[in-house]
Amino acid sequence: MGQAGMAEAAVRYLRSVRSTAPEPVEALPRPELRCVGADERAPLDPREFRRVLGTFATGVAVITAPPATAAEPPAGFACQSFTSLSLDPPLVAFMVGRASTTWPRIARAGVFCVNVLGSRQAGLCRAFAVSGADKFAGVPYDAAPVSGSPRLPGAVAWIDCAIHAVHTGGDHLIVVGRVDALGTDTDADPDGPLLFHRGRFAHLTDGPAD
Repeated sequence: MGQAGMAEAAVRYLRSVRSTAPEPVEALPRPELRCVGADERAPLDPREFRRVLGTFATGVAVITAPPATAAEPPAGFACQSFTSLSLDPPLVAFMVGRASTTWPRIARAGVFCVNVLGSRQAGLCRAFAVSGADKFAGVPYDAAPVSGSPRLPGAVAWIDCAIHAVHTGGDHLIVVGRVDALGTDTDADPDGPLLFHRGRFAHLTDGPAD
């Protein structure tokens, strides 16, 4: 077969491949995002909402951030609504009230550290749940390796993050963090993490904590 014949055979082959190749799959359209209207909200009693959702036991964490300016102290607040989000890329998320006075300071810093509290740190959690107080008064800490956010001793785990995205969620914000470093300290509390259930602190293996 001459060169012309080989060329014709190649063209016929390519045409046959194109004709049998599957069509590209089109992505499904994204759902329309909008606010929920007042007339669409179910008539739920907020107290009943809290009571029912309180049956879901959660861990307890303190979210910390370094000072955004030299004139500011570190920022921190107690948080139950923390979760892992993605493995690749490694992402976590926490929820914070839109009226929080601590969140703007964390947002300005652009980074944060999640301190997963141990079962003996209920008092520390209460201190970081108080609004307007100097939450770091008398609290020792060192710097997380990447962000420099306060890392609290006694925590069973720490996750060092940069803010990746922020989304609205009703009266809260959903903050997504990209994980830059993390670690555990199982020797910090042999009884495991601090839990919160039905409005009270609890241990992993026994009843309510003091």
